[in-house]
Amino acid sequence: MQKTLLSKAIIVAVLTLLIAIPLTMIQSTISERMEFHREALQSIAADSVREQAIIGPLLVIPYTDQYEEELVDTATQKSKIVKRTISKRLVVYPNELNVKGKIDTDRRYRGIHKALVYSGQYAFTGDFVLPATNAFEQDRPSSTLTIGNAFIALSIDDVRGIRNIPKIKFGNREIEFQQGTYLTAFKSGLHASLGALEFQHPEPVQFSFDLGLDGMEQIHFAPVGKNNQVTLESAWPHPQFGGRFLPSPKTRRIDENGFSATWNISALATNAQQQLTAFEQTRDAAPVASGALLERLDCFSVGFVEPINIYSQADRAIKYGMLFVALTFAAFFLFEILKQLPVHPVQYVLVGSALALFFLLVVSLSEHIRFALAYLIASGGCIVLIGFYLSYVLRNWKRGFGFGCALTALYGVLYGLLQSENNALVMGSILLFGILSSIMIATRKVDWYQVGKTNPAAAY
Repeated sequence: MQKTLLSKAIIVAVLTLLIAIPLTMIQSTISERMEFHREALQSIAADSVREQAIIGPLLVIPYTDQYEEELVDTATQKSKIVKRTISKRLVVYPNELNVKGKIDTDRRYRGIHKALVYSGQYAFTGDFVLPATNAFEQDRPSSTLTIGNAFIALSIDDVRGIRNIPKIKFGNREIEFQQGTYLTAFKSGLHASLGALEFQHPEPVQFSFDLGLDGMEQIHFAPVGKNNQVTLESAWPHPQFGGRFLPSPKTRRIDENGFSATWNISALATNAQQQLTAFEQTRDAAPVASGALLERLDCFSVGFVEPINIYSQADRAIKYGMLFVALTFAAFFLFEILKQLPVHPVQYVLVGSALALFFLLVVSLSEHIRFALAYLIASGGCIVLIGFYLSYVLRNWKRGFGFGCALTALYGVLYGLLQSENNALVMGSILLFGILSSIMIATRKVDWYQVGKTNPAAAY
């Protein structure tokens, strides 16, 4: 019994939807592998060191504000004098803050998963302007201020990454850092006790120290100084700059030998000082981790990322899976119409299954070899298999070879879409327009009414 054009189109549409089932299962597998990869990274971070955030150095001066307050007992109408003591802190930010860092990278493995880790050596220099006594806030004009021992605080998100015991040179003194920042919110890090300081007249005091710090994948800096200059260099050729500020274009260099970048940030361009002051004035503030740092504090960051994330690439690729299947089935359908050579639904399903399996091959192979090579092997295997199979289905090796060439072009375009994320939309639009144009040109002389009545395709 002859099939009408409409019934055959419905069959092809149903088969296309059926192939969506294995594609969905493969996409679920890719999502699971992505989750396994994230868990592996978290495991590496738990065992070694996570991404780092550096805030400081800050000069913190604790003091007490004592005053007397007269209170009246409402019952007896008698007054009494009550002494109040309030503990406060004055946070002094660097006037000039200069950081120069040299960062080396390495990899840590957990099974087949790997994470980028870095080891940095940073030189901090700058100065603090010691405040005058009138800089200390008083609740009452008659208050008595008692200034305590000042200290330098340096917040470091994960102290496990500290390689050395740094010493800060403050004026003419050299003081060793100790554990803890004694800050309200950013508790993880170091501090150096300065003892009692004199605050008669504002005067600058120079400071400098070296810090060796390891981390994983990203490092964040908060521009806490009045004038900040941070220069970082590394042999890693794929940095990712993020946060509120980007390095100066004139000083940024990225090539195959690595990168070098400089940030010049003034206090006029950032609210970091005001934000830190607000944190310190909030009693019982919860500690702030680096995950919330980007959202709650002006900062900038450098990420040491792999140029290709195999799971995100595979996830993006499978989104084109239905398009691959639909285009291939449409080509079969047109071939039946133009060449009057029937293709059985089982043959549609087998070819669609091979197209779906390609995406599983890509992600599984790319876990062990480079993504480009995995893509080449998976696409090459599918093209050869489908081309060989169709040479028998279509009863002519040239026809099978032609379909293989078309699939080669399709896989090539898909790889271009994956590698050029910024141009994916325009490339995909041009691809669809080209395919539609080819179909319209190839079928421009087809009498669709006649095909619908006398379709010579064999019964299934």
